Amino acid sequence: MSRVITLMPVRLASTRLPGKPLLKINGKTCLEHVFNHVKQYLPDTDIAIAAGDQEIVDECNKIGAKAILTDPALPSGTDRIAAALKVLDPDGTKYDIVVDFQGDNINVNPQVNLPLIEMVERTGCDIATCAVVIQNEADKTNPAVVKVIMGLKEGETEAKCLYFTRATAPFTRNPEKCKNQDLYQHIGIYVFRADALQKMVSLPVGVLEEREALEQLRALENGMEIRAKLVGDIRINKNVPADINTPEDYETACKYMED
Repeated sequence: MSRVITLMPVRLASTRLPGKPLLKINGKTCLEHVFNHVKQYLPDTDIAIAAGDQEIVDECNKIGAKAILTDPALPSGTDRIAAALKVLDPDGTKYDIVVDFQGDNINVNPQVNLPLIEMVERTGCDIATCAVVIQNEADKTNPAVVKVIMGLKEGETEAKCLYFTRATAPFTRNPEKCKNQDLYQHIGIYVFRADALQKMVSLPVGVLEEREALEQLRALENGMEIRAKLVGDIRINKNVPADINTPEDYETACKYMED
């Protein structure tokens, strides 16, 4: 059985919603809500917070969460969890798999990671992630909606990721001959093999990564295997956004979140 740890990258810096992790929703900080969800829905994994600020560490101490203080200048959440993992498992022998669960995923059900953990175990891929079928026509041409390119046959729900792009892709040349014309939106949830996580952050920024501003392309450019699974609604409460990015999202969460 694989040894799994869930690492939550959390930092205070946010241009759209300052201090987001420490905002209170019904008496609990956003960070506490997410931490409690991970404990509830992923009880078989160890959990730690990869903190970017001392204030986050202080909050973790209050709620009983293990925290590792990381360099606030780290460029991404991936770098942050990799830095925390080096502290928790310096010789790389304690954990096989790392779940990267963002600290602002206030309403994402952490159980979405269970089939991704299973996919890493079964296939040996470096990274597992997920996607949804794009239903909104406007999303198909929206560069903010990242598309994952994978060759799914009829009835299949997972495949190797060939590319990620902000463009509208793949193109269907002969629609009358093509059964599957779906486009897939990438959902930024990742499960790493522990050694693959450390490899990825050691690599230089890729040419395509820089061009599309998509970190996962660094892995593909260096021959790492990413697989994606199609999922449905990943929210716990259907009235609340999956994560909180704006004051409006925060107001909605305060209104509808029950715990």
